[in-house]
Amino acid sequence: MKAVTLREIKQELNTLSTQEIQELCLRLSRFKKENKELLTYLLFESHNESGYIESVKSYIDEEFELINRDSYFYIRKSVRKILRHIKKYVRYSQNKETEVELLLYFCQKLKDFSPTINRSVQLQNMYNRQLLLSKKIISKLHEDLQYDYNVMLDDL
Repeated sequence: MKAVTLREIKQELNTLSTQEIQELCLRLSRFKKENKELLTYLLFESHNESGYIESVKSYIDEEFELINRDSYFYIRKSVRKILRHIKKYVRYSQNKETEVELLLYFCQKLKDFSPTINRSVQLQNMYNRQLLLSKKIISKLHEDLQYDYNVMLDDL
């Protein structure tokens, strides 16, 4: 089965009633966890971006506490998992300020992590890549926000 274009989907949705659209959304949410998470964000959390950021930060805190610190292999694996989830949450939001704030928070947690990431080249590279990505995104924001985030970036 070949998927139709977004334009065709949009035209077809315009012909449906609100009840039919609601049924389609509920059916879509049953198939993938990501679809359900996106609908949850759009319906309940998109109007309160700061609350959403705080909930993601608390998730990051919890995950950093659960990291197995026995070897750097397990640490790298867990940190990559956390970063993958952060990227997913940023994709839901599509807000550059949210992305910068979460990436800087991730970098701060990684920098303060014990044992130090300086003994692992992979973790150090991951940290540096996220800092560079943050700098790149910050350069596209408003000047006032740029200053605030650059101060945070300089601390890192």
